[in-house]
Amino acid sequence: MKLSAHFYLLNDDFSPEYAEANHNGNESENNPKYEWEDELSIEEGLKEIKFEEKGTYVLQGETNEGPFSYEIPNTFLIHLIMENGINTAFAISESIMDSYQFNEKESKVEVFIKDYEPHSNPIAGVYIASKEFPKPLTKE
Repeated sequence: MKLSAHFYLLNDDFSPEYAEANHNGNESENNPKYEWEDELSIEEGLKEIKFEEKGTYVLQGETNEGPFSYEIPNTFLIHLIMENGINTAFAISESIMDSYQFNEKESKVEVFIKDYEPHSNPIAGVYIASKEFPKPLTKE
């Protein structure tokens, strides 16, 4: 199975009225619907996709001080279960997530992120609200 994942940062200043009046309802250069879009794809080896609301994502890695592991509660998780037994997830803080859509037929998921709250993107497919990001990992 394949998966195409699209993450969009909504433009809070987008005007549907202006788009309707001037561009047949479509966005324009001066009235973009999204601030940015990330597209990630899994081309092969995906066995199953599961969605979990209010889950806990574990952010793990290593710094100059050594390995770290922090739990990030209240995250929307898209679990990716691979045929080879490796499991991973896309994660979005619930406080910055607007909505998501999954088209099973096209094997495509779209996630819409609110733009009025700062967030971090430490790993592809992981979006953590700044207020929920582990303080020891922030540079002050």
